[in-house]
Amino acid sequence: MKWQTDEPVQIVIEGCALEAYCWGPAPGDAPTLVLLHEGLGSAQLWKDFPGQLAQQTGYGVFAYSRAGYGKSDPVPLPRPLDYMTREAVDILPKVLDAIGFERGVLLGHSDGASIAAIYAGSIEDMRIRGLCLLSPHFFTEPEGLAAIAEAKIAFEAGDLHSRLARHHNDPGNTFRGWNDAWLDPGFKDWNIEEVISYLRVPVLAIQGREDQYGTLAQIEALKNGLYSPLDFEVFDHCQHSPHIEQRQKTVNAIVEYLGRLDRIEAIVGVI
Repeated sequence: MKWQTDEPVQIVIEGCALEAYCWGPAPGDAPTLVLLHEGLGSAQLWKDFPGQLAQQTGYGVFAYSRAGYGKSDPVPLPRPLDYMTREAVDILPKVLDAIGFERGVLLGHSDGASIAAIYAGSIEDMRIRGLCLLSPHFFTEPEGLAAIAEAKIAFEAGDLHSRLARHHNDPGNTFRGWNDAWLDPGFKDWNIEEVISYLRVPVLAIQGREDQYGTLAQIEALKNGLYSPLDFEVFDHCQHSPHIEQRQKTVNAIVEYLGRLDRIEAIVGVI
């Protein structure tokens, strides 16, 4: 893939075309932040957040829409209940190779944060310097499942379908792929906490105190299970999307975290 910042790019992974965007320097010129979107997100729905990150960190930033999202190809439904693990171990490694990823950080939101954690906890990839996890979930909670059930009502009887149609080629495929999996009775037992103990890179976790999809038990799981350094922020007056609801605070936390990574690497380099 040719890194270009003036127009969308496309990568093809296992025969599936994925829309993508690049900001800032190419992987050969600087570290790269790879953005992994939420369960109803897409590359475009990051809006101007990636550009702000590129400008304030000096990193290149890459975001793509997973299959079934945005302008990427749709996926067969129903999604398997381990769809996040499959994305992490089967698709994400090929995406990183396709963009010429050399070193950098995975930054995920919600489902994307889970995918980032699974990748770093399952695959030995020395190119990954750290993880930024926005509103991560490692297991299901009644509160989150109730909010997802409410989303189903909003899609079927409210305006959620029309709102999704502004950002996704196939809003039905997007919504059903996410919502049907989470509301499947078998998904109540979904739990990826075990990957936490396998993480070997510094982690930044950010969550809103009023997050409707997960309680602070998700952050506690990181605090209790992580062996590598953890920085975490809990934002007041914030729900599930800190990068939207508390944009500058989120950017500031990421900039500070990446600065610490740079200093750590500089010290290691001297040694």
